[in-house]
Amino acid sequence: MNKKLVIYDIIFYAVIPFFIWTYGKEPLGDYTAILLSTVPGFIYTIYRFIKEKELNIAGLFIITSLFISTAVNLLSTSADSMLWNQVYLGFGTCIIYLISMIIRKPMALYFMVDIAYLYGDPREFSKRLFNSDGLFMWFQIFNLLFIVRGIFLSTLKAFLVKTYGAAGYGKMLIYMNISSLVFSGLILLGYFFINKKVKQYLKEQEEVKEPAMEGEI
Repeated sequence: MNKKLVIYDIIFYAVIPFFIWTYGKEPLGDYTAILLSTVPGFIYTIYRFIKEKELNIAGLFIITSLFISTAVNLLSTSADSMLWNQVYLGFGTCIIYLISMIIRKPMALYFMVDIAYLYGDPREFSKRLFNSDGLFMWFQIFNLLFIVRGIFLSTLKAFLVKTYGAAGYGKMLIYMNISSLVFSGLILLGYFFINKKVKQYLKEQEEVKEPAMEGEI
């Protein structure tokens, strides 16, 4: 995991929002302070997207999610309704991941196709490879991890909103970011595990081909 990116994530998703909330809630009010605290993360995510990625499934998903979440925040009439709408939106995202599993088009697989493309592998090749009988199951399981993360984080946020309300937004930021980091670590481990399975599968396919080629000779 890139240590600099982790530090930047903590700064833009936790430290700056916490600072804005702490010093902005009194003069601006809860709603405006919470709304403004989401701006640094939004700008940072857009910057990362422009700098590191082309328009792909993962990037499109991120941008669409940002657009929807920003629209929801702006349309919310109060700080509490904004937080509850974020909870509902989180569960809605889980449903999208679940549907992608049911129709056998797991989002996680397409995220990995985008990553493989960045390393020089053609998208069509990666899609065929990842949909192979020996690999597809692992992408379904990996996709399930995204669903578990979404359910856990949304449930945790609902609990924190119900317990502390908008007044406890500072505590909420701390709990949510710690939980997000833990799941980011699990997803990173999942990526390495899947990558290992892909390499193992390719090696096995090569071993099957070699005796067949020798027989032809």
